[in-house]
Amino acid sequence: MSAKPEHFDLIKKPIITEKATMASENGAVVFQVAMDATKPAIKEAVEAVFGVKVKAVNTVVSKGKVKKFRGRPGERSDKKKAYVTLEEGNTIDVATGL
Repeated sequence: MSAKPEHFDLIKKPIITEKATMASENGAVVFQVAMDATKPAIKEAVEAVFGVKVKAVNTVVSKGKVKKFRGRPGERSDKKKAYVTLEEGNTIDVATGL
């Protein structure tokens, strides 16, 4: 399966935080994905782009919150994260990129 342009639209960027690093020790990788992305579509995109076998996909939607910017209230946008669990023996090194 080759990577199509819409696969790159679906996966926006990898998330590298303490929590994501702890998840990677259990064979999971965390990506920020498009808000309208479905679990089967995320699975297909990750398998096509990175050439790995995906075991499971869990998604989380974090709602944007109101923060002050230069004294004026502004709102952060909503984000959707996908925790992608890989099959045994498959790895993605998000630090090096594609």
